[in-house]
Amino acid sequence: MSTPQTDSPAKQATTAPGRTPPVIRLLVLATFVVILNETIMINAIPRLMGALNITEQTAQWLSTAFMLTMAAVIPITGWFLQRVSTRGAYATAMSLFLLGTALAAVAPSFEVLLGARIIQASGTAVMMPLLMTTLMQVVPEEDRGRVMGTLSLAISVAPAMGPTVSGVILQFGSWRLLFAVVFPIAAVITWFGLKQLKNVGEPKYSTVDWLSVVTAAAGFGGLVYGLSRFEGGDTGTAVTIVAAGLAAIVVFVFRQLSLQKRDVPLLDLRTLRHRTYTIALILMSVAFMAMLGSMILLPLYLQNVRGLSALETGLLVMPGGLAMGLLGPTIGRLFDRFGGRVLVIPGAIGITLALTGFTQITMTMPIWQLLGLHALLMVSLAATFTPVFTLGLGAVPSPLYSHASSILSTLQQVAAAIGTALVVTVMSARSETLVSEGATKVLADLGGMRLAFIIGAALSVAVVVAALLLPARADRNDEAEEETRPMVPA
Repeated sequence: MSTPQTDSPAKQATTAPGRTPPVIRLLVLATFVVILNETIMINAIPRLMGALNITEQTAQWLSTAFMLTMAAVIPITGWFLQRVSTRGAYATAMSLFLLGTALAAVAPSFEVLLGARIIQASGTAVMMPLLMTTLMQVVPEEDRGRVMGTLSLAISVAPAMGPTVSGVILQFGSWRLLFAVVFPIAAVITWFGLKQLKNVGEPKYSTVDWLSVVTAAAGFGGLVYGLSRFEGGDTGTAVTIVAAGLAAIVVFVFRQLSLQKRDVPLLDLRTLRHRTYTIALILMSVAFMAMLGSMILLPLYLQNVRGLSALETGLLVMPGGLAMGLLGPTIGRLFDRFGGRVLVIPGAIGITLALTGFTQITMTMPIWQLLGLHALLMVSLAATFTPVFTLGLGAVPSPLYSHASSILSTLQQVAAAIGTALVVTVMSARSETLVSEGATKVLADLGGMRLAFIIGAALSVAVVVAALLLPARADRNDEAEEETRPMVPA
């Protein structure tokens, strides 16, 4: 049963072929701004330590809490997006983001700033599933690759550009500028979006299962938090928290399987019955781990080993991020014309080659070579992400789009946490071993980074294998079968 709407009526018709719907342009722009904030604090940590009189470990919580909140909230968005209108979801997400941004800009203490980041993240958690769900509803199948390429600006380029943007802004003032600059931009986008945005699809009334909400938040949030503890070397506590998080996820999964019998799950796991979608999830997760791992290792190498400033580091990695974003629409058009395999397989191989190249970093590796490897990695990720997102979401029936996008977004956060924990743990352990053997700190750090890149290159082989298993096009037979299957009444 649909809830009564007080705003504009829902639109079911798709857009004309060959055109990007205005609603998608608005949502991409908004999503880019909110996701940019996930990594914008990285370069501000030294400033925050002095201004707020906190340690580096405490300052890291501003990024960890953002990612933790995303992981805890996103699993709930599948149910939320089905229950509210497009405008209602957009207004909720952007209002939370604006509130958090304004509070962060004037935060008098670390505790207030941390709370503001959590509010920001709550809004951000809604935007990505909202964007992907709306895209699948309004864009014709033959145009999805092209439009999904535009979406890559938000989901891939924004986190990659965060450190660069913050590095530039911090040259002109304090850390508060990071929020003071973003707030008016986000406010204008919010106003314009509410003025132009139309509802898509019809909301469905359903009650929420609070056991699912609690176990989802505890499970995914606990998993991400536990993985983040590995960065500080607190292995025992980290393992305990990760184990508790995994246990909560197991309870959550069994609860969803039970609720699916009555067709009222918080997060519908029937999406995983579709082989193409499941393979796409695996491929995306490992590829996202590779991207986040390189985002951490390369700046550490450039600053700690090569002695570059944060701004210089940001400018050096910017070309790869820009290439990734600018190629998105082109790769999308190629996907629409030729299918996914001709893009994903070369992209997966390129990821492996780039990470293998980074295993050879030295104290004197030419900057142009580093730029080339980073550009190869970013371009390869662009060739991989757009087709994988399109194939994966296109393989599930339309009633499950919101759930499929929520699962995809949740696994992005988990993959980011795993990638971060893995590279930091491997690098630190190897560095400590080399120091104990008599190596200098710089050479020990270099050795730790090389081993971490080796692990990343080895993991990327799984991306190649998964790429070989993907079809050129989404299997529409699965959708037809699922949509005609009768649902068990609640």
